[in-house]
Amino acid sequence: MNIFLTEIWKLINEMGPYLLLGFLIAAILKFYVSDARIKKIAGKNNIASDIKLSLLGIPLPLCSCGVIPTGISLFKSGASKSATTSFFISTPQTGIDSIAVTYSLINLPFALLRPIVAFFTAILGGIFVRQFTKNEQISSKKSCSKNVQSTTEKVSLKSALRYAFIDFFDDISKWLVIGIMLAGLITVIIPDNFFENYIGNDYLEMFIVLIASIPLYVCATGSVPIAAALMLKGLSPGAALVLLMAGPATNMASITLIKKVLGNNTMLAYLLSISVGAFFFGILINNFMPESWFYLKFDNQHHVHLLPHWLEFGSAIVFIALLISSFYRIYFKKIIGIVTKNNDQTLKTNSTLQYHNLNKISMLKIREFKIEGMTCNQCKMDVEKEIEQIEGISNVSIDLSNGTACIEGNTFSINEIETTVNNMGYKYLGENF
Repeated sequence: MNIFLTEIWKLINEMGPYLLLGFLIAAILKFYVSDARIKKIAGKNNIASDIKLSLLGIPLPLCSCGVIPTGISLFKSGASKSATTSFFISTPQTGIDSIAVTYSLINLPFALLRPIVAFFTAILGGIFVRQFTKNEQISSKKSCSKNVQSTTEKVSLKSALRYAFIDFFDDISKWLVIGIMLAGLITVIIPDNFFENYIGNDYLEMFIVLIASIPLYVCATGSVPIAAALMLKGLSPGAALVLLMAGPATNMASITLIKKVLGNNTMLAYLLSISVGAFFFGILINNFMPESWFYLKFDNQHHVHLLPHWLEFGSAIVFIALLISSFYRIYFKKIIGIVTKNNDQTLKTNSTLQYHNLNKISMLKIREFKIEGMTCNQCKMDVEKEIEQIEGISNVSIDLSNGTACIEGNTFSINEIETTVNNMGYKYLGENF
């Protein structure tokens, strides 16, 4: 258990700075880049959108966990599934920092090859997603951002931070924890010398490295010294490239979140494109490229640690505090809500009710309605905002855990509530008695 907890702490230390950076970028995208612009750039389900988000992701210094909030934010703002998947694939494989470290520890050809491989693998991922989700494309995608902004909204720093570290963080905190726990467990199970046991057969090397790398967490920069050290022990350059691709591009946290947000078919397309791309370029390097391109500058005493320890430690503490705060809001307040539900029912019973069956006009002060299809805090905020615009409604409070909307007001039309909810792409289920 101590070893497991130690590995979890190491993972959080390594992931913390990049996760926090990812949430900040998500906030910037949400509040300073309009949904209309994102839809225009990457909303179409075609290769052009894939190319744009692939190129956007390549220079960003985000790991496979840090890319999660940014990618999901793009998807919720209108980016297509294929373009979002391309972003998920290209971004964590490389970045300006990892390219520099690859040049430092391995050589220039390998450093130049990484972004090229990331780009083509990302495009392949977009193609696979379109093939795997053909039936899904028939129905319109339910976007969490129903009201597309025509212009960029000016908001305060406080609002941006609240969106990033409260509303958005709450949406994926549970799945992040599940992914981190699984990654920690796998790290404990797989020994440090695992890859060394399979050196010698190029194809077996690549296969074993691929299978072992997919669930593990390693950032694009951190993967470089690992790959270089294994190459010194005899690992082929192709297998090293597989590690540099699959290691940073995937881990259990990202796989879990992609499955939840984009669906099983997209997740399978995501994993298949990385696997096929890794094998293809690994074989290309081993058999068709000059061996002299892949000599090593690295030695066993050369270690890379770009981020200072105080930054990693501080980010880990902040991340844990955010998790505790999120779980308090999601689960502890839910328990409190169950305890106080009887009081709410009493208040509803005592409220003045004048209901006209023909026109469905209500004089009830507080009423509760069931709505199906809301999956995140952005959905919640959008629905609340739209319902509050209905004449006679003064306040709307939605509980995502049970899909209910508590509506306060004087005289309002229930028909109009139903129409508003259904027009947004959700399903109005009637009053919750």
